[in-house]
Amino acid sequence: MIPAMGCTEPIALAYGAARAREVLGKEPERIVAKCSGNIIKNVRCVIIPNSGGLKGIPAGVVLGAVAGDASLDMEVLSKVTDEGRKRCKELLDKDICKVELLDTPVVLHIIIEMEAGEDSVSLEIKYDHINVTKIIKNKEVLLDADQAQEEKEEADRTLLDLENIREFADTVDLSDVRELLDTQIRSNMAIAHEGMTGKYGLGIGRVIRENYSHDMLTRMRSLTAAASEARMGGCDMPVVINSGSGNQGISCSVPLIVYAREMELPDYSLYRALVFSNLLTVYQKHYIGKLSAFCGAVSASCAAGAAITYMVGGSISQIKKTIENTLANIPGIICDGAKISCAAKIAASLDAAFLAHHLAMNGQSYAPYTGILQEETAETISCVGQIGKDGMKETDREILKIMLEH
Repeated sequence: MIPAMGCTEPIALAYGAARAREVLGKEPERIVAKCSGNIIKNVRCVIIPNSGGLKGIPAGVVLGAVAGDASLDMEVLSKVTDEGRKRCKELLDKDICKVELLDTPVVLHIIIEMEAGEDSVSLEIKYDHINVTKIIKNKEVLLDADQAQEEKEEADRTLLDLENIREFADTVDLSDVRELLDTQIRSNMAIAHEGMTGKYGLGIGRVIRENYSHDMLTRMRSLTAAASEARMGGCDMPVVINSGSGNQGISCSVPLIVYAREMELPDYSLYRALVFSNLLTVYQKHYIGKLSAFCGAVSASCAAGAAITYMVGGSISQIKKTIENTLANIPGIICDGAKISCAAKIAASLDAAFLAHHLAMNGQSYAPYTGILQEETAETISCVGQIGKDGMKETDREILKIMLEH
């Protein structure tokens, strides 16, 4: 849960390029960006913030190299100036950046190679968006911190389960999390209202608000979708991300904020629901991984629906029913890259999650062994993760193949 400006994959490229430029010590003359398939998929169609409307891997890399500030981490492009944008476009016109598909089993994997005169730098990022694992300058290894594991974890997420998440949400000292959650509320709602101006993408937030009944679900869907569309459309406002994704950070928070404000619930109720929702998103993504062919909006919206059940005093049984009802409905939404239509997937996912909430509050849920549903909710979450991480690998390859053909 950290602030990030723009879609996190192009920002990772910009961060890597900014770090590599620091090591190189001069403006690069030639760059090769080697990227795993999921990086290519998620960078291709989004507008890079503070770029003047640019898209694509070369734009993210070159802008980071000439105008990024790596000390700002995921807000690396927040201080780009007009001069920086101009220089970026000049270098893009010279075609200094080449892109190569990286043959790697690591879904989040980037290698930035830069040259200027006789000097060269190679910088590698793996597992996490700003996790630099190797730096080599002029054949001298300056850093080699690769972890011999598929996914580098900041904490032992195997400790997460529904019961522990609920207990923590019930009992955590709110002073320990208030600053973090206030940042999430402030940032994610600010970009939601910016998205409602209709300046980004198709203006989906306004379309939903103006064409559907004026009820709670419409308000939740319109603002949450608007936040995503603004972010995918190049808005330079930060969002607080979850599990490496801004869309997931938006989807697991904005619906709860809207719901709590509309229902005039006390602040402590919203804070505890946000703790629950953020952790439940992390719990689901622990099984799926940061990037896959499984749409993360499903996981985050599922968490939001379950957190609404939690926020209104639902039992652990009703919370489990909300999760199962959501995952019985929409576990098949594919991720075909980051783009403005992610907002529509979020709107659809929230519709399913709110339906799941109402079914659960009425004591209704789909029976175990109906499709992929298991006896225990934790087993169902694990199975969905297995589908997203392992079962959809071939789907991911086909999606990338289709995207690269055009």
